[in-house]
Amino acid sequence: MNIKRIFHDPIHKEIVFDSGKPEELMIMELIDTIVFQRLRRIKQLGAASLLFHGAESSRFTHSIGVFCIARKIYQRLIESKSSFCENKFVLYGAALLHDLGHGPLSHTSEIIFNHNHEQWSQNLVQNYSPINSILKKYDNELPRQIGELFESKQIFSKPLKTLISSEIDCDRLDYLLRDSYNTGTKYGLVDLERIISGLTFSPDGNIAIKPKGIIAIEHFLVLRNLMYRTIYNHRINEISTWILEKIIFTIKHNYEKKIKLDRSLYKWIFSPKNLDIDDFIKNDDITFNYHLIRWKEESFEPLSTLCKMFIDRDLLKASDISFLSKIDRLKILAFARQLCEKNNYDAEIFCGIKERSFKGFEANNALKIWDGTYQRSLEDSSALIKTLMKSEESSLIIYPELIKGEITNQISILKNNP
Repeated sequence: MNIKRIFHDPIHKEIVFDSGKPEELMIMELIDTIVFQRLRRIKQLGAASLLFHGAESSRFTHSIGVFCIARKIYQRLIESKSSFCENKFVLYGAALLHDLGHGPLSHTSEIIFNHNHEQWSQNLVQNYSPINSILKKYDNELPRQIGELFESKQIFSKPLKTLISSEIDCDRLDYLLRDSYNTGTKYGLVDLERIISGLTFSPDGNIAIKPKGIIAIEHFLVLRNLMYRTIYNHRINEISTWILEKIIFTIKHNYEKKIKLDRSLYKWIFSPKNLDIDDFIKNDDITFNYHLIRWKEESFEPLSTLCKMFIDRDLLKASDISFLSKIDRLKILAFARQLCEKNNYDAEIFCGIKERSFKGFEANNALKIWDGTYQRSLEDSSALIKTLMKSEESSLIIYPELIKGEITNQISILKNNP
């Protein structure tokens, strides 16, 4: 008996799974595993909900959305090349499982725990029995093929790599739409249908876009630029990450003070290279936040204050100093540290410079344009896209709110007296 399961999604509306189709039955079985259900407890945007109160969506929701886009693209591509059907199971599995390896607060884990979610996604696909055994039921090579797609330098199958991990892939097509919706920013909606309808194959066998899709790609890349500048690299995100980094730093350097820490989180902090799958699964946003709350109430200084700042959203402050010379940035840092010590704050913990970077569009890792006769790069066909390739660097000085007036005044003095 065929079973249909429907996910009501705010971006893609009804996402229907049909157990009568083997590839969709596989997806349904993967969704029901413990490690995939764990993604319900990992926030898509990490600590961004401290700024955008609607940013509560999970990696689970996003992963279902990426699968939905991959399925639409697959259905379009087999119209151009029927032999592409041989990639169905690999594409569907990789789209669903690409974020399986995320740690607490998603990308924040990469910084605070030195965690590599792509390596962990590969590890879980290839070595976690419940996932591995489901995939092998459909094809013995699936765990290896899907796992290899998560390797940053792996290009064994360019069309699949383009769809799973490139500048314009299923992952980005979903998260830009989803994150824009959930944060309420709505700088623009990606014309997803136009992009998908414009996909084709170029003579080299890779996926390309027809000229009719260029404007939709421009729109997509403008949205990407705006989302990074206003959400992903927002100063509140940078401050929150700074506080979490200092929490882990303080624990590492004061463990003799009997910090309450369960076994799995202990491994995440002190021996991440020795983390096993069971300990990986046990750590999520709920587990991590539980520890933060306990440390806020039952630990020593400065750990207690740092946890209070994060849990109660009583954050440090930050000022942009990108326009200052490197020497003046060091001057303002020295000034801020003196003020910290004067006000009984540990300057190494509560004060510092945080560099931010936004990588522009990388054309060497993106679709090419194919008009049926000639193939060319996106940037050669669009002055706007060429502009969006530019990377940007910026610097923030982070400090306690108590000294904000003196810091901003000193920055103004340095700015006006270069």
